[in-house]
Amino acid sequence: MASESTAKVLDEQPKSAVPKDRRYVGSKETFAYILDDIAQSFNIGKYDDVFKMNILKIDLGLQSLTNGVIGVWDIINDLFLAAIVDRTRTRWGKFKPWLVVYAIPGVLVSVIFWALPLFFGTQGIGANIPRFSAYLLLQIFSNLASSLIAIVRLGMTSTITPNIIDRTRLITQANLLSGFVEKAPEILMGLLIDIYINSPGNKVLEITNNTAYQLGYNKLFVLGGVITSVVSGLFALFYAFVAKERVMQTIERPSIISGIKSIINNKPILLITLSEFLGAFSLNSGTNLYYINVLNFASMSTVVGIPGAIVSPISYSYVPWARSKFSTKTLWIAGSHVDSVLMLGVYAAGELINFGGKKGYENLWVMIPAFMLRETIWMFFWGIRKVIPEEMRNEAIDYGEWKNGFRSESMIGVAKNTITKMVGVFKGIIQPLLLKAFGYDPNATSGNQTQQARHALFWMCTLLPVVTGILSVIPQLFYDLQGEKRDRMYLELRERRKAIAAEVKEFNDQTGNDTSAE
Repeated sequence: MASESTAKVLDEQPKSAVPKDRRYVGSKETFAYILDDIAQSFNIGKYDDVFKMNILKIDLGLQSLTNGVIGVWDIINDLFLAAIVDRTRTRWGKFKPWLVVYAIPGVLVSVIFWALPLFFGTQGIGANIPRFSAYLLLQIFSNLASSLIAIVRLGMTSTITPNIIDRTRLITQANLLSGFVEKAPEILMGLLIDIYINSPGNKVLEITNNTAYQLGYNKLFVLGGVITSVVSGLFALFYAFVAKERVMQTIERPSIISGIKSIINNKPILLITLSEFLGAFSLNSGTNLYYINVLNFASMSTVVGIPGAIVSPISYSYVPWARSKFSTKTLWIAGSHVDSVLMLGVYAAGELINFGGKKGYENLWVMIPAFMLRETIWMFFWGIRKVIPEEMRNEAIDYGEWKNGFRSESMIGVAKNTITKMVGVFKGIIQPLLLKAFGYDPNATSGNQTQQARHALFWMCTLLPVVTGILSVIPQLFYDLQGEKRDRMYLELRERRKAIAAEVKEFNDQTGNDTSAE
């Protein structure tokens, strides 16, 4: 364990080591960063699987095929996008132009996806070729857009400030404050789904201008998807215009070969990548299908999360204390795996307890306390789970700069994700086929799946992900970018960055360009 926190260690360094009292990111930019963090989760994507299976009625076999095609496409486009972004040099920076470019097309693709039922209807499972073709095409474009923004956001966060304390503060504030807003759409959506399930005629009753009318289940998803897509797009666009890059890039553009070499000799990123690769084998049908099709309660996640909603904001307050008492490695392991241990308890309750003539996994009176206890304990680790891995990724990028003399944020981000995405192709093919093998019927209404399918939905969201993802802990045991090694890296990086800034200024003075960063 580390005996001192990062902040305390840095306090003991010479004043020239790390400008701990220098805050680069002001209030307006912090607010924009928080809005962008909200934008990533301000959606009803939690119900994406329900939308595809029960609204669009995409055949499970076709879903498996689509996931395979998109998985391969994802790996291919990542490599090209990373090479393009890493070689970008503009007066606005390396990443900011791409944030702006992404904003409007990304929103349009999302809006059209959720509006598909309006264009192609929802009748017939797997038989509507135009609907499936449009769905496949949108998945291709959506994947391209999401790959680009994932690369750019990672790079932007790592360059928004050269001060690691400032960056950790920014990440912590965003994760803490965004949590109060970003979950609102999925909570409201779950409530409306429950109203639909339990209302006469399976309709959601709404009142507008004192006139009552029936809002169908399909339109409920369309409106929810379109509205959240537009709102989150506006948030992201605001951040794109406000954000600034403050860590200088070298004038020379790194070659693709250099970018690949910078990954091979980056031990932290290799360990993070290997851990995520092994964790990616964790198969999971998701709790939503279980909540809706077995417990008939889409708002289950909201209800069981009530105590945790109180705990999770508090969990950020003791992240500095945890860092002072435990090593980065220990916190990484704890944040990554405590949920798996707790989920085993939920599985045991569902299998071993019988109540009211039902198995525990089919009984709300058993599952609500079980999931609530698991959620509450897990939320004590939420701040650690959210802050530590994100800061580790940024530090791994800085480590690459330290080792190689240049930054390759995009290539490192893609390399980290490519291997896990290869596993994702496998998962995307297998998971729909597993559901099909155990008798899941997309046409069956809530609560009318077969007993075999109901049981499968339970163990596939509790036991299966734990068993299939446990090996990810092995690489975590060898992580060593912490303590003295980490502090020495940032001491040397600060001096190098001063030299790069002077070189860039001289280049700009000679060429008349303005590529300076604050």
